[in-house]
Amino acid sequence: MENHQSKIVEQPAYMRLTSILLGIVLLVFVMKEAKVILVPILIAGFLAVLISPFTSWLEKNRVPSALAAVISLISLLVILSGIVYFFYNQILNFSGDLAGLEARFSELAGNINNFTAEHFDGVVPISMDNVKEVLFQQIYDNMNVLTQGILATAGTLTLVFIIPVYIFLFIYYRWFIIEFFKKVFAKKHEDKVEHAILKIKEVVQKYIKGAFIVICILAVLNSIALYSLGIKHAMLFAVFAAILNVIPYLGPFLGAIFPIAFALLTKDSLWYPFGVFLAFYVIQLFESNLFTPKIVGGQVSMNPLMTIIALFIGNFIWGLAGMILFIPGMAILKVIFDEVEGMEAYGFLLGSVQSKKKKNLPKAKIVIEKVQKVFQPKKNNH
Repeated sequence: MENHQSKIVEQPAYMRLTSILLGIVLLVFVMKEAKVILVPILIAGFLAVLISPFTSWLEKNRVPSALAAVISLISLLVILSGIVYFFYNQILNFSGDLAGLEARFSELAGNINNFTAEHFDGVVPISMDNVKEVLFQQIYDNMNVLTQGILATAGTLTLVFIIPVYIFLFIYYRWFIIEFFKKVFAKKHEDKVEHAILKIKEVVQKYIKGAFIVICILAVLNSIALYSLGIKHAMLFAVFAAILNVIPYLGPFLGAIFPIAFALLTKDSLWYPFGVFLAFYVIQLFESNLFTPKIVGGQVSMNPLMTIIALFIGNFIWGLAGMILFIPGMAILKVIFDEVEGMEAYGFLLGSVQSKKKKNLPKAKIVIEKVQKVFQPKKNNH
């Protein structure tokens, strides 16, 4: 009987590594091919988690579940429609200045050509025809898509209708979905699964709400800075730069390029683009050191290495949508790794770097503790 017992044979390390690599390749392939399916589901899921507290509040006030889900969905759609309408009008106004920008660009390039021809021998002048074809033609094409044909494509129409349906279903069946995840695992892990679900919900809500508040603050500060410098279309550049801030590291850089380039093309002095750069740099310092840590918090913070890797992987798999979705996705993975026994090391790898506990405390708190120790009266042993 003992001879017939099956023995567990441990695979060699290279076989395990090969299996893991093949699994990763298969996962990436499936995610790329299923982008049309997965991206709307993830977007709808994040938005549903965001407005679920409002739905729960309505249900506590004796509003039927279906009606509460509909009211929550309509409220969300009103806010999103207002944002889309704002950008649509701003882009329409901006498209009217493209001809002037093109003429101004030709003038600046001509001045650069004249300067280089006078002071440097053998320098090839800039070909304006090639620049216009590469740069401005792309801008014109994108403006036409944004202002005329963005709602004409079948894919866009599908997303416009399918995402609200997903959001409604996620909200309405949220308790059913939570119960499903509890039943997937053994009964003994029910408490741990419930705790992980609640923590994931908290992380997603805190990330999206915090990101929205930070975007509003940055939009106001950017607008004040650009309006004070007399930059035209200040509101468009300010809000656009604030929204791009959801992409770590790369977003703030891209958001500052457009107003700096616009100031360079529309103003006669180089002090204006320099002023825009300085203003955005100062605002970004406040955002990275004050606004985001205080509002978003440390639950969704990842170390820069993992964040950059997530951005590149997200861009490779899903493009811009991946760069946005992979950051909260990695935060969710960190929660799961922290809860699953044996995966804690991976959660540690995704988390923020914390070398010493004292470094986690605010500097002001450390100073206060030191002052309290100095002035604290010593106990009398007698």
